Amino acid sequence: KGNRLTMAVAENYSKVLAYKDEYEVARQLTSEKFQQQLEAQFEGEFELEFNLAPPLISKINPATGRPRKRKFSSKMLPMLQKLAKMRNLRGTPLDIFGYSADRRLERRLISEYESDINTILSNLSSVTYDDACALAALAGSIRGYGPVKDAAYEKAQPQRQDLLSRVTQTSHNTSNLQEVGV
Repeated sequence: KGNRLTMAVAENYSKVLAYKDEYEVARQLTSEKFQQQLEAQFEGEFELEFNLAPPLISKINPATGRPRKRKFSSKMLPMLQKLAKMRNLRGTPLDIFGYSADRRLERRLISEYESDINTILSNLSSVTYDDACALAALAGSIRGYGPVKDAAYEKAQPQRQDLLSRVTQTSHNTSNLQEVGV
């Protein structure tokens, strides 16, 4: 069976922890690497436009349920640079983005994943190994932003509950069987 569980945890826990919030988007859009990639891809003069849906000012499109994106010119870069430098506010009471439903979901995913891993470790056996691996990898299916991520989260919950149940029930059943000498 190898290191399948270890790899699933390493890959998926890092994804759960490294979500792309407003500070990270600002950092990526203002990075030197991004600027170099643009210069390598386009010749001559070019004008940047950003299609963004800032959480504090974006209205929801009633047809899609998604925030409406707005075009911003390169004049937005100084503001994005300042926002990128404010990333140390992430997770503090001064983090104005931390109160949004999206950021609350991100924190819930981290907490749930850590809880799931603790459950896996408490119930790990050769009988529960495959379900444990599936549970550890499930977080990788929860991707996207806003309503897309919400839908992916909701879709994954029944499978998560089933896998949690199987990991704990199988473990208890195995213990019970061993106790009675089966």
